[in-house]
Amino acid sequence: MAGRDLRALFSTNDRQVEAGEAFTNRQGQWQIVQAALVEHLARITAPGFTVEDLEAPRNNILVMHGVGGIGKTTLSRTLEAALAGAEGRPARWGEPVWPARPALLPVRIDLARSAGVDFERVVLTLRLALAARLNRPLPAFDIALRRYWEHQHPGEPLEEYLRRGGLAAKFGKALPQQMQSALSDVAQALLLPGTIGSAIGSLTGALTTALRERRQTVRALAGCARLADLLDVEPDVDALSYYPHLLAWELTQLPAEQAVAPVILLDTFEDTGTRTDRDLERLLQRLVWLMPNAFFIVTGRGRLQWADPALEGQLDWTGPTAWPGLVGQAVPGPRTAGTPTGTGQVLIGDFSPEDCSNYLARRLTRDGQPLIDTDLRTVIAERSHGLPLYLDLAVLRFLELRRAGRTPAAADFGTDFPALLTRTLADLTPDERHLLRAVSLLDAFDLPVATAAAGLSHLSAAARLVERPFVRHDPFALWPYHLHALIRSTLRTADDATDDRWTETDWQRAATRALAALGAQWQTSNGPDRRLLVGCLRQGLALARDHHLDLGWLTDAAWAYTDDSVWEPLPLPVRDGREDELATAGDALAELLSALARRQHEHRSVTASRLTRVLDTGLLPAELTEMALYYRAKAHRDLGQNDTSRDGMRQVADGGGRLAPAAARGLAHLARATGDFPTALSTARTLGWPGRGNRVLGDIHFAHGDMHQAATAFTTARTEAEQHGNTGEQAIAQAHLALAYAFTDPDQADDEIALAEQLLAGLDQRATTLTVKVAALAREAGALADLDGARALRTEIRAAGITSAEAVLELAIALHHAVLGEHNKVRTVTERLRWLAERGDYAYYADIAHYMAGLPASSPTTWLDGPAAVQARWRQLVQDRQTRISEHR
Repeated sequence: MAGRDLRALFSTNDRQVEAGEAFTNRQGQWQIVQAALVEHLARITAPGFTVEDLEAPRNNILVMHGVGGIGKTTLSRTLEAALAGAEGRPARWGEPVWPARPALLPVRIDLARSAGVDFERVVLTLRLALAARLNRPLPAFDIALRRYWEHQHPGEPLEEYLRRGGLAAKFGKALPQQMQSALSDVAQALLLPGTIGSAIGSLTGALTTALRERRQTVRALAGCARLADLLDVEPDVDALSYYPHLLAWELTQLPAEQAVAPVILLDTFEDTGTRTDRDLERLLQRLVWLMPNAFFIVTGRGRLQWADPALEGQLDWTGPTAWPGLVGQAVPGPRTAGTPTGTGQVLIGDFSPEDCSNYLARRLTRDGQPLIDTDLRTVIAERSHGLPLYLDLAVLRFLELRRAGRTPAAADFGTDFPALLTRTLADLTPDERHLLRAVSLLDAFDLPVATAAAGLSHLSAAARLVERPFVRHDPFALWPYHLHALIRSTLRTADDATDDRWTETDWQRAATRALAALGAQWQTSNGPDRRLLVGCLRQGLALARDHHLDLGWLTDAAWAYTDDSVWEPLPLPVRDGREDELATAGDALAELLSALARRQHEHRSVTASRLTRVLDTGLLPAELTEMALYYRAKAHRDLGQNDTSRDGMRQVADGGGRLAPAAARGLAHLARATGDFPTALSTARTLGWPGRGNRVLGDIHFAHGDMHQAATAFTTARTEAEQHGNTGEQAIAQAHLALAYAFTDPDQADDEIALAEQLLAGLDQRATTLTVKVAALAREAGALADLDGARALRTEIRAAGITSAEAVLELAIALHHAVLGEHNKVRTVTERLRWLAERGDYAYYADIAHYMAGLPASSPTTWLDGPAAVQARWRQLVQDRQTRISEHR
């Protein structure tokens, strides 16, 4: 409900100033849902409605948006329960007004990143809900889904997947049987033998033919005009995103007594992507568009922009014609919580930044124009974190400054409001106030960590505190609780005039306890848990940095972080005025680990510079100094600065520390880079698992064109990594194995590349990812239509600053030209390889390029079995590829 802000109105003598305010009303939102559903049900039961109409505008979506923590998820869950039956509906909401048929079927799906939901799971969840309600097959959809499943998950039973993912426990186990029943019915109708009928490929092929020939045996499915087309295309995720059309069609075939109207609640929609990455959002939009007989209730932090024509090309259907209900207001006006912003967009709870600015624009006006200018509104909106109370206080401060004859500026809103602190602490017990201050040091917490940080001996105070509205709850997060961002900031920065305010010593002691609590939680966890490790590191590094604490357990955690070569990002909050300062060991360690993680996204010269800066501080203990030295030497090697790299590697190897075996491996790589293969081989044989000796051996055999020996070594390296539970090293070894097969056995390379990409999922290994991309290019050597992909990959590699990767890329291009007999182009590749050699060795790659083309070559390379044998092997690889291509023509 909208009204007058009397407090603001009575803060000024200017009678031309108008003040408005906003309220939140959940019952009002329920009424909006009711009205939307009544309209939707009338639309889909009207004569002439058909799901086959793919051009009609869509009005089957309602969006409820607001900032995080205001209760959108709670509202979504409450709506789900209310739509499921009277027992889950709040009494004050009253009885619904929609007809009994079609019956509503609410299906709620949390799209939060932490929930791990992808589009495949969204589709499965919807079909499972229908399976549980209808207890009957939906043949058109089920056949397409079964085909997709067997193609995308070969050898993985759907039943096992549903059980493992928890979906079977939630929805029951009826779906696989219903799908099998659909297949059996179709096979019987087509008179297919049992063995052929059970093979999904044969069945769908026969069904497609029958549909196109309009046979009477499949007349039940013939009404689905696009089924044959969908069964014809490659069953990938993109195809899956069109299968909801089949589901919508099947719902129209249900008997009247079984008719249902799904109401799909998509929560945490903001996690589906960003303004520049809308891949998942595009798939979900197809789901909404292709199921016009389903109703969608989206909850997220911002409005859906589908009605914006500027998104054409990013999404399939955009603009006001396609989504008339999602059209926003042309001019921002005062919007009460619960009031639609378009006919299908509802603002709830706290405001998003845009809504904060719009709210402030209309909160104080004079002659119809905003009293607070655009720039200042932006500043206030950013600092409010969407909290309406902050906006109220900012409005009052604005009027107070104006009354004093000053023009309010951004600097006047640079501090938090003590009133926020006072109101937050007002009704808390002493223990709860103590806990609240302690947890304000943490990004997130659970009850034991909060209690330990506060130095209390019992959990009860923490259990009471987390029930307060300013504590946000995310059950899927590592630590399920966190403070509202503005409340946390206020606790740490606002003037505290309360009787029990903390001194600096109190804050320091609490930080020490919090750091110890995080360390204890990581050190006592059952088995390796990288999610916990990274979470503890992020929070622990911030505490050590900001409060000048000893590193303690953070040293061991840093080693655990680097051991697996996974490289999750470790972003820390920026400190005002001290962004680049390295004044403590915590600063130095945070910068060290950040440089190592960011090297997957930065040029190696940036990495080397950052690590040099860390080393120059002298703040790190000896074992962490060794870490910085080693990774700086690796960066120098990637840059082709091999002499500098060799000095660093030798210093680490001679130190005999934890990274000495890795440094020895680095020296072996450097020997290989110079063409000194005997030295590289003798070193590799001494490395063992700690120095990743088998991977080094594989690289040596690869350079000699002995792909069988290389593949054997890389396979052994991958197995060792798997046995040691090192997923990062496993991915590296697999990428090299894929590269070896890409040169010698393209068919086998398909499987190896797929496995490498699977192992890299969830990892952040730039060099390894580039190796896999080079392997994919080499696999197609001799059959490439053009080299545009190679040129793009070269640009990407140069942006990373990894000389060795560029040399291998050129080798793959040389293979392509050699297979085609394009000797002049091989010579051009050789020139590029020689240019690379001038910057970073690998001179022997130019020889290999000539070997493949049967051209003469000479270099100071010391081959293990002489240049003639190496030339013969590389030339044979080319001839084998030529034979393979001719046989496949």
